[in-house]
Amino acid sequence: QLQLVESGGGLVQTGGSLRLSCAASGGTFSGYNMGWFRQAPGKEREFVALCNWSGTTKTYSDSVRGRFTISRDNANNTVYLQMNSLKPEDTALYYCARTRGWNRIQSEYDYWGQGTQVTVSS
Repeated sequence: QLQLVESGGGLVQTGGSLRLSCAASGGTFSGYNMGWFRQAPGKEREFVALCNWSGTTKTYSDSVRGRFTISRDNANNTVYLQMNSLKPEDTALYYCARTRGWNRIQSEYDYWGQGTQVTVSS
């Protein structure tokens, strides 16, 4: 069974940066696409970014494009989300997840981490 553990969240001021990490263990990582989602209180879980198995192809939601960068290090079984120019509306619990395909639908991801909290103060 694959296990995903997110880390790197915290409290940051508007305009600041954070780098989230998602460490995988116990299953296949390098052969799958990896994505990031986020969920704010009272809101639906929202797609953030997706990276293919090799790290050569990436896609982002409109709200984060140009500010966030997804990357991965298959040698260390880790996927990252570099978040720059953070805004209060980025405040959410951030999850990483594994998928076989190329999509933004939650049901298409088979393994999820427990999330790491990102809070951006105004």
